[in-house]
Amino acid sequence: MPRITEVELLQVNLPPPVPRSDAIQSFVTQETPIVRLRCDDGSAGDGYSYTIGSGGSSVFALLKDHLAPRLLGREADEIEALWRELLFATHATSVGAITSLALAAIDTALWDRRCRAANLPLWRAAGGAQARIPVYTTEGGWLHLSPDALVRETRAAQQAGFKGAKIKVGKPHLAEDLARLRAVREAVGEGFEIMVDANQCFTLSEALHRAPHYAKLGIAWFEEPLPADDLTGHARLAAASEAQGLPIAVGESLYSPGQFADYVRAGAASILQVDVARVGGITPWLKVAHLAETCNLAVAPHFLMELHVSLVGASPAGRWVEYIPQLDAVATSRLVIDDGCALVPQASGLGITWRWDEIERRAVARHILR
Repeated sequence: MPRITEVELLQVNLPPPVPRSDAIQSFVTQETPIVRLRCDDGSAGDGYSYTIGSGGSSVFALLKDHLAPRLLGREADEIEALWRELLFATHATSVGAITSLALAAIDTALWDRRCRAANLPLWRAAGGAQARIPVYTTEGGWLHLSPDALVRETRAAQQAGFKGAKIKVGKPHLAEDLARLRAVREAVGEGFEIMVDANQCFTLSEALHRAPHYAKLGIAWFEEPLPADDLTGHARLAAASEAQGLPIAVGESLYSPGQFADYVRAGAASILQVDVARVGGITPWLKVAHLAETCNLAVAPHFLMELHVSLVGASPAGRWVEYIPQLDAVATSRLVIDDGCALVPQASGLGITWRWDEIERRAVARHILR
């Protein structure tokens, strides 16, 4: 069995290629922790996670001081055992974003090593369910954009073959949201999916007020309407909103399979947007995807399209890939889209071809353990 002999940690900061804003924040930079594993049989794997604007140094410190040292000498193929051991080792800080993001950087590296050693792409190694997944774009739907800009961006996406677009909502008055959404709907017609995302900005009463108006525009889903810890509120909203034909989508701010299970048991969402970095890696991501499949729910993951395309391809519950480029500055691989569908990578491993020269140049932190 291959044993881990070296762990290299890096962090690069990646400013977004276009301005990105929603109801609660603007995206200043993507802090990207990277983990590189090397084993005594010559095999290797590379993994990563991300933060939006802050917390990257905390993730890096957790990796350097507490998690990476536990990997040396361990059998790299025991991915489940390692994930559980590292989770228990950080029980004082779990469940939470910093711990999950650190675990994800290690777990994705372990999966990359396993897939590369077996000469399999991730989507096949993790399930092999589907090779084409519908793709929608969020890149032209940011909250700061004017209605004219939204229409221009969304029509361009439609003409480029995307099957849908996400529009950020949460303007001070419902009328402002509706003006933006109506302009887009009139421009793209009824056959193009429009999703809306509130980024947790509403109270329950405000979400209940706005949801019927969104539903009349044929919206595909209402994403993160309430703070993620308001499980009861989401259940009440889902009961009302989904009866009107507007599904509730949550997941980017949930950090464990158990939190997703709570939502499923409460009937609080019908679209699970599990984020591989924020849930703690591929290992727990697959648990959530299997949960969704057994409960006949859809998976439409948040962000990380370069990695999620393979995971959605692994799962029968996978329905959408979200188009927001994140790694163009430090990778040569690109998401391949054909007739509105993302094609799963066929290369072994995660399917990401890193530019290590550029990563080295951009690195703001680095540490090696042997």
